[in-house]
Amino acid sequence: MSNKLYDVLKWVACVGCYAAWYLWTELAKVWSFPYAEEIGKTIIIIGGTIGILIGISSIKYKLDNAKKEE
Repeated sequence: MSNKLYDVLKWVACVGCYAAWYLWTELAKVWSFPYAEEIGKTIIIIGGTIGILIGISSIKYKLDNAKKEE
């Protein structure tokens, strides 16, 4: 994975999804959007999953580099 892709995905997982979740849930309250809770939870689940995958990728990268340095 390229550094740019990593940075974008990290931003999406750490900031983007939570901002989208907050925006959606607050607008849903004001405008009575349907499925507000379900969509909000889906956004958080997607962000969490991306974060987990990035974390796994980062750990694997560090382990691979540690083996190369030995």
